Amino acid sequence: MLTKQRTISKAVSISGIGLHTGNNSNMRFVPAPEDYGIRFKRVDMQDSPEIPADIDHVIDISRGTTIAVGDAEVKTVEHVLAAIMGAEIDNLIVELDTNEPPVVDGSSKPFIDLLISAGFTEQNQPKDYLVIENTLHYRAPDGTVDIVAFPLDDFKVTVMVDYRNPALGSQYTSMFNMEEFPAEFAPARTFCFLHEVENLYEQGLIQGGKFENAVVIVDRDLSPDQLSGLMNKLGIDESVVLGQNGILNNTQLRFSNEPARHKLLDLIGDMALIGAPIKGHIMAARPGHKHNIEFVKMLRNLYKQNKLKMKYQAKTTSDVIFDINAIKKMLPHRYPFLLVDKVVDIDIGKRIVGVKNVTINEPFFQGHFPQKPVMPGVLIIEAMAQTGGLLILNFFDSYEGKLAYFTSIDKAKFRKQVIPGDQLFFDVEVTDRKRNIFKLKAKAYKNSINGELAAEAELMCAIVDEE
Repeated sequence: MLTKQRTISKAVSISGIGLHTGNNSNMRFVPAPEDYGIRFKRVDMQDSPEIPADIDHVIDISRGTTIAVGDAEVKTVEHVLAAIMGAEIDNLIVELDTNEPPVVDGSSKPFIDLLISAGFTEQNQPKDYLVIENTLHYRAPDGTVDIVAFPLDDFKVTVMVDYRNPALGSQYTSMFNMEEFPAEFAPARTFCFLHEVENLYEQGLIQGGKFENAVVIVDRDLSPDQLSGLMNKLGIDESVVLGQNGILNNTQLRFSNEPARHKLLDLIGDMALIGAPIKGHIMAARPGHKHNIEFVKMLRNLYKQNKLKMKYQAKTTSDVIFDINAIKKMLPHRYPFLLVDKVVDIDIGKRIVGVKNVTINEPFFQGHFPQKPVMPGVLIIEAMAQTGGLLILNFFDSYEGKLAYFTSIDKAKFRKQVIPGDQLFFDVEVTDRKRNIFKLKAKAYKNSINGELAAEAELMCAIVDEE
């Protein structure tokens, strides 16, 4: 695998119509500097706003992936992103003069061919891989989709689909490394079923869909008059037949398992939204954009967590996310008021688990109470708030110059006494956010995350700039 970041050597352009909007689209790939990432740039809008290609900017996943910043949006980015990933490009500007890239032939081949023709420039900074160290499993709520990431010191993807259609049946495909992508997977075209066509068109989608840019699978019987009427409704003038091979108009598949290969292509395009290439083996059963995005959210959180570890933690262990030295880099509190010793779990933007080891050496035990030492409830609340502060500061690009302040405490309850020798586990989750104001639900458990509930409260905190 490549070790250094790279971009293209020169700008290159391509034009066509958007698959869903039908808009005329001119797209230009432009070299970008190190650590710039992949960004789409709407040159047709005032100030040419840029949209980072990451999961945090996804706003819609209906029949494709749409990203946006404010009023600037770009639809159906997955085929372009798959080509960028397939070319192993880290930094690139994708300029567009409309809200959707050209669909061209419905695959990623025109884009990756163009990128390869531009040539590549190796940059000085090292590539930033997301390394899968432990198995990560996503399952759809209804159990119909499974996507799993396994540890592997390379990048491999396996996709299995079952469309229960005679023309397709069950299909399987596997890409053993990214070098296979340009020839074996980039040419796989987008597809849909005949029964979906009219409904998609009425939803305002596939306005640019043509037989030269999509494969239509026949899964319903239509008379010649019904088929002609449907084509007229779609504004297609050319002669159309149901086909003898199960494909509308007898379109020939480029691969016997082309639909499965295109699902792999879409998955790679959606995984580009992590913001870094992967070292791992991805196995997906019946994937689609909706579930790809949920899986990518899990991987993106893992990527952010790993970035935090690298920034603040000199050495990591399997059971500690942040030790006391890392916490001291993030929180301004010091003895005797730093009340979190380590962080053992974190789901970026959602939940955190911190730990406090309670010993007889705590200064507050000298007066609370000398004959029967009990940790003050207000300090348990403070410890939960400090743990929450470590979580909510992650919503911002940097900890530097930021402080987390209490604004309210509600529904505080103290269930069990905390005494020397106890270990407190603080389970804190974000329940609401309005700009820089966060609402937290916090609980403190004795001696394990599944132990006795010692205290709980709802906290409100504000992130402010340090003056």
